[in-house]
Amino acid sequence: MASETSDYRDIDFRFADFLCRLARSGSDELRRAALRVSNAVGQGHICVDLAAEAGGEEESGRVTDLLRSSGVVGNPGEFAPLVLDDTRLYLYRYWKYETELAEKIIEKAGSLYPVDGLILRDGIARLFGSPADGETDWQRVAAAAALHSGFTVISGGPGTGKTSTVVKIIALLLEQSGSDGFRVALTAPTGKAAARLKDAIRGAREGLAGLTPVQDRIPDEVTTIHRLLGVIPGSNRFRYHRGNLLPHDVVVVDEASMVALPLMARLVEAMAPKARLVLLGDRDQLASVEAGAVLGDIYDTGDTPLYSPEFRRFVEETTGERLERDSADEPPSPLADSLVILRKNYRFGAGSGIGALSRAINGGDGVGALALLRDGGASGVTWRETPSVEALEQALSPEVLDGYGDYLAKDDPAAVLTAFDRFRVLCAVREGRYGVAGLNGAIERILAARGIISPNRRWYRGRPVMVTVNDYALRLFNGDVGITLPDPENPGNLAVFFPSATEGVRKVSPLRLPHHETVFAMTVHKSQGSEFDKILMVIPPVESPVLTRELLYTGITRARAAAGLWCGEAVFNTAVARRVERRSGLRKALAK
Repeated sequence: MASETSDYRDIDFRFADFLCRLARSGSDELRRAALRVSNAVGQGHICVDLAAEAGGEEESGRVTDLLRSSGVVGNPGEFAPLVLDDTRLYLYRYWKYETELAEKIIEKAGSLYPVDGLILRDGIARLFGSPADGETDWQRVAAAAALHSGFTVISGGPGTGKTSTVVKIIALLLEQSGSDGFRVALTAPTGKAAARLKDAIRGAREGLAGLTPVQDRIPDEVTTIHRLLGVIPGSNRFRYHRGNLLPHDVVVVDEASMVALPLMARLVEAMAPKARLVLLGDRDQLASVEAGAVLGDIYDTGDTPLYSPEFRRFVEETTGERLERDSADEPPSPLADSLVILRKNYRFGAGSGIGALSRAINGGDGVGALALLRDGGASGVTWRETPSVEALEQALSPEVLDGYGDYLAKDDPAAVLTAFDRFRVLCAVREGRYGVAGLNGAIERILAARGIISPNRRWYRGRPVMVTVNDYALRLFNGDVGITLPDPENPGNLAVFFPSATEGVRKVSPLRLPHHETVFAMTVHKSQGSEFDKILMVIPPVESPVLTRELLYTGITRARAAAGLWCGEAVFNTAVARRVERRSGLRKALAK
């Protein structure tokens, strides 16, 4: 075990001390276990696997026996500060979140819904068109899956049509319902992701004109998950819970890879037993910043779904798609019929350099990815070694001036926001010269030297800010980005203008803003749910555990048209070979 001083936080030591006092025991085994499980949650894990960390089965058994005899470690189903489930050690509430979420998901996946086959076949033909010859249309399969049972996960990279598919699914559900009382909730984990989903839903709905009689009934109001559940001010409780269920017949969650285990568990707990849950997300993106990797765990139960004979028949009868049979007579997981991966990319086609590079990174092929970068096979992507600290600002200058040089060319706030969102600098880390803080400072100096901004005080014309907490009173949410501009209604004063789906833009006084930070540069994590015409991703020149395949893939795929990557070869190869691993028991529970 690594040294305590280097690995553990103050809160971990406090928790370990508390648990030893509660057990009236200062045993080394209990103290180490408490430290490890507390720290694991802080690192994004749900539990600690004692067997994986112990020196053999005998040592693991000795440790688990000592913990069980401590009086503060319970078995599954017992109320105790820590829970030992097999060899996995949990904080009680995380064990409860995981167990209850698995039970609810399996229950929903096993709930099959009667459908009017004639209406469904006609609807799929109208909305999706004729089946493609020679290849499976996975969007049609996703529609069949969502109509078939109470739980569906639709995964795919940017440009695979997740949003357009779910809008058609909602139309099919409304056609089946035959009444105006069918309620749909559209939600996302952050305000920024909710706003993007709202725009995409509106566009996709307009594309259904003349194809469905329920077009006007398809909702376009999107909220954050927290707002849907109804945060009770001053507490961590929600208005909707198992004793007061949400009134919706279907809940759609976009950007599901960003949803942490506790929030997903609270959402599913608050849903009515017969309500459908549809998750949309990219299983290959970074997991949530908080504990858990729910979408990844779900797909680990069936990486290549082996669909049941009954589901294959349903799909063929309703869509005309014939899914290949597998040698297995039964699906290996109760979720197999609920998982659909959209494979055709409408944005990054066969000739897209961004698409080719992201596929190579996603497949763990660092050598192939570097070959694409060196040989020009990744069109639209430029690559160079990360500059030294001394050369960094000079190297940044042309990139920054090209990306941000004209974002203040117009005075209209909406035009400024649109221009600013064409480009973004993405970082792997927060601290240091290559992190968010260092790069934001360098970008400010570059723009100031050209007279584009005047950052001689905290608030200046053109300062972009990102909100980092939710403020429900101001309707501002973690990830929302605004621009500081002169307030036309109060000459001499500045206001921060944010995009608004209903008002175009809306302004907030800088003095009223919740916690925020300057955002010329942002972390790849914070960029999830966003897209830009062009990105520049700056990777530090030294290897770090945060540099993973998922981080590179997520960053590159934020770009619609062009991406710049600054990364050394050795660091790049190490990152492509490293995957994010979140320890949990969810995939095992879902696979039972």
